[in-house]
Amino acid sequence: MRPDTPAENVDHPAEAARLERTAGRYPEDAEALLLQAAAHLELSGDRPAATALYDSLLSSADGLENPHLVRALKASNLWEYGHEAEARAIIEGVRSASPRDPAPWVIVAEALESHDELEQAQETFTEGARLLLTDVPEPPYSTHPLLFGRHRVRRMLGLPHDDLDTLADTLHSMPISLDELHDPKRVWSLGSDNPAELEAEISRLRAELGAYREALSRPFPVAVLHWTVAELEELVEAYPTLAEEYPSHEEHLATIEASLRELSASGTPNLGIVTGTVPSYEAFAASEGASPGDATLLPQYATTLAARGRAVGWPPQRGAVCWCGSGQPYGACHGVEQQG
Repeated sequence: MRPDTPAENVDHPAEAARLERTAGRYPEDAEALLLQAAAHLELSGDRPAATALYDSLLSSADGLENPHLVRALKASNLWEYGHEAEARAIIEGVRSASPRDPAPWVIVAEALESHDELEQAQETFTEGARLLLTDVPEPPYSTHPLLFGRHRVRRMLGLPHDDLDTLADTLHSMPISLDELHDPKRVWSLGSDNPAELEAEISRLRAELGAYREALSRPFPVAVLHWTVAELEELVEAYPTLAEEYPSHEEHLATIEASLRELSASGTPNLGIVTGTVPSYEAFAASEGASPGDATLLPQYATTLAARGRAVGWPPQRGAVCWCGSGQPYGACHGVEQQG
């Protein structure tokens, strides 16, 4: 599907089938591709088929990078076609597992919200936010939907602002405030005959649309390319011209961290790291009709991996292991200066 294809013109079953075929050709990307396929099945109205796809992922012998995300999506889908009890059980399981990725928290909380379980949705948003943002100097871009969703639900419940609501207000950059966007009384103005009220609502909707477009314009992180020791040795041995780009593995790791901090300091949101492999890089170079020894391909390769769902968010969540593969906590490894 072309990125500029209007949503109403998408053949969702055909797109789901195409993605499933692609997953068969690229098993390393199967999880991300099959999740997209399941989304198309949901949009086509074939929710049982989407559930079957989620089940096939969860039963995969190879394991999943983000099983909590798959379970959250399955629960949301099940509830939409009448399997409320099973959906609730899965949601409780996701909450009990306390995932370190914001996406499962957002999905299960929004599922509760969409079925008018506002108190439970507020508790779920809060649990996720407190878990992921305690002692974090700057909320990662991926956590913004968690904070905004929590603000929205608390506004509908009429709860007073707290520290996380204030943080959400600070992160929100649109001209219309979050309090206005999430005002429960807005729905009343849609039935008003007062031109001024209708014009105000149109302005709010335009602001919301701007926020959605901003989020959609960055569907995957700005990613920096990472090589393991073994892969980098193989890469430089096969393509000596890249030795100038990678003098040593230690310097490579230091450059990654420095680059990400520089991007963060410049205000670039939604940062990540992708880990390359030599066979994958060679296949990418062949698809571009270029030599793998051409260093200008490296950032393009990183962007391609990020677009295929291979990026890991940076900085790691509190308590997570370092991105470099050392097995040490990030705060005691490459994040030591960041924490200080």
